[in-house]
Amino acid sequence: MTMTSEELEQLPPQGHVKIVYQGPTAPHWDVIGVFGDGRVIDEFRQRAVARLQLLPPHDPQFRRNRERVNRDAERERLVLEWDLGYEEEPAAPAASETNEAEAPAEAPPSGE
Repeated sequence: MTMTSEELEQLPPQGHVKIVYQGPTAPHWDVIGVFGDGRVIDEFRQRAVARLQLLPPHDPQFRRNRERVNRDAERERLVLEWDLGYEEEPAAPAASETNEAEAPAEAPPSGE
């Protein structure tokens, strides 16, 4: 019997993982298992490091790979914590970005 997504959301997490940015020299990232099954955390660590290995946080590819790591943690039911060494700004909702893009630009004032 397969479980529905609602049933999966109610399951407790399998573990807690913290990803720490170590600085501008490689390796940039350390994946630390806080608690949980060591085998699950080690497999997750391998996948996360493979995605982040050569990417500092200011690299444009980092944002895409970070989302992939987040989705991977959700699938594995791991609590994921990021430590980038600085405070992050809250993400803007996607709806507001599309509304701004669709808004017509104001016409420049005419110099008659």
